[in-house]
Amino acid sequence: MIAAGAVLRAVAGGLVVILVAACTAPAAPRSEASAAASTHCSKPQGRLPAQTPTTINVIEQAYFCILGNYYSGATMDARTLLTAGFVALARELNLNGRDVSVATMPALTGDREADWTAFETAYDKVTAQVPTLRDKLAVVTLEAMVAALDDNHARWVHGGGGQPPNYYDGDGYGLGLQASVDGIQLNGSPDAALPPLFVTTVEGGSAQAAGVRPGDVIEAINGSAPFIDQKSTPAIAALYPQYPEAGPVGLRLFRQSTGQRWTVTLRPGVYERDLAALEGVTSRLLDNDVAYVRLRGFGPDAADRVFKAISRLRGGRTLAGVVLDVRGNGGGSTPEAIRLISAFVHDQVTAYLCTVDGKCEELRTDDSVKLINLPLTVLTDRSCASACEHFSSAVKDLSIGKLIGARTAGQISGPAEPFQLSNNTMLSFPARHHLGPKRETLDRIGVPPDYYLPLTPKDAATGRDAALAEALTLLHK
Repeated sequence: MIAAGAVLRAVAGGLVVILVAACTAPAAPRSEASAAASTHCSKPQGRLPAQTPTTINVIEQAYFCILGNYYSGATMDARTLLTAGFVALARELNLNGRDVSVATMPALTGDREADWTAFETAYDKVTAQVPTLRDKLAVVTLEAMVAALDDNHARWVHGGGGQPPNYYDGDGYGLGLQASVDGIQLNGSPDAALPPLFVTTVEGGSAQAAGVRPGDVIEAINGSAPFIDQKSTPAIAALYPQYPEAGPVGLRLFRQSTGQRWTVTLRPGVYERDLAALEGVTSRLLDNDVAYVRLRGFGPDAADRVFKAISRLRGGRTLAGVVLDVRGNGGGSTPEAIRLISAFVHDQVTAYLCTVDGKCEELRTDDSVKLINLPLTVLTDRSCASACEHFSSAVKDLSIGKLIGARTAGQISGPAEPFQLSNNTMLSFPARHHLGPKRETLDRIGVPPDYYLPLTPKDAATGRDAALAEALTLLHK
């Protein structure tokens, strides 16, 4: 699974956050065949053809696809989807200065098909009066319907409306960021973040050229405070623009070690990346007897790469244990997470996948994986999401090892399943929800650490890693 981001790399700007005069025209005609086809969605087969415009037919298809396949589709009140869609449509009309008198939400009764017919009739009346906005209205309507699921593994993947004025496709500002008092990072959930907002890494680019350093606290973004009364503000969004938008961003910075305050303007641009930092698995020997392995994602062969790293470090010496660093791990493959768990315990349930009526499938360890037979400590943070949380919850619940650092992201609603829509865009969402080994809900809650040691601005500035130090202490007891 991947977190929706799971550790999210805002490709929009390459920003690592470790942290959308009235005239009338007839509505497009809909054939009976297209109307029938629109209520079905299918699993994608191979590479998708080029996308075509989003239409009311596509919105209808997505609506019934969700109701027929989403985890709680059978029991949910479908009016929430239609209401969210019409709210977005009305807002877009207003933003474009093209509001029309017929843009009135129809009465909904709870009958899914009758409500759709009423919604479609109202939608067609609106788009007939603003044909130049038809494509944009369709996109925002469908985006809002998917967002109404309020599910971190539900998304609609589409090409949008072309390149915006601030189009930029490159490596970004060169910053790694965190907002933390309790270790919460800006991983797509800024509403959950706490101050201060500070720099964790400087990778290059404009940030490096401006002399920004790890530990520098960001007091203002484009003149606005990132937090007011301990609550995040919309200003933070400028630091992780949606792909492919990124523009200059002004920061007021504070360096605690010197008391210096100053302002910089960072501009997105391509810069040379440290290839080692992009490796999915890196490792080194610590204290001559501890295998430290950093795992940045549960991609293909992730578990085997971890096993090989431990085996290499184990050669010719007796190890006191393993430190597995999954901070910033946005998730990936569920089977890879299970294989990694299976190297430390056998014959156990690692998680459950459950339907809305409570029928659950056990996800069990793969006992063909050879046991490592070493003590384990795991470093976690608020960017450990999805499959990373599957792994972390199993470590904790099955008493495989200790979690050190900060609570995980709480972005593990369930494995997303893809569905192809008729315009060759992709809709994905969970058909079942994830529960931990003790049948506990992890989604929106996360997995708490056994030892709470989040990164602080001072730690970032000095290079101190309190979580890693605690892990080494535990392994040497």
